[in-house]
Amino acid sequence: MPPASLPLRLLNSHAVASTSLATVAYDAERTVLQVEFRDRTVYQYIGVPSSTYQDLCQAESKGVHFNEHIRDRFAYAKLSAVTGSSLG
Repeated sequence: MPPASLPLRLLNSHAVASTSLATVAYDAERTVLQVEFRDRTVYQYIGVPSSTYQDLCQAESKGVHFNEHIRDRFAYAKLSAVTGSSLG
């Protein structure tokens, strides 16, 4: 899907055990899922139901779950890569 054109802000995030994802965050009010990858790139996915976020957090393999249920299924915006310490 094409990138969204919403004004985006970084969300408070938490680290996840994953070889591909570093942190995730979710804004239930705006239904925005934020994902920081190990390469420090941050994406925000728009219109993500809270159940999808919860399923991601509970998945045995966060990277596989992300690829199968989130990537290419929601509008997104790429944010600048993060420098320094992780988000949150």
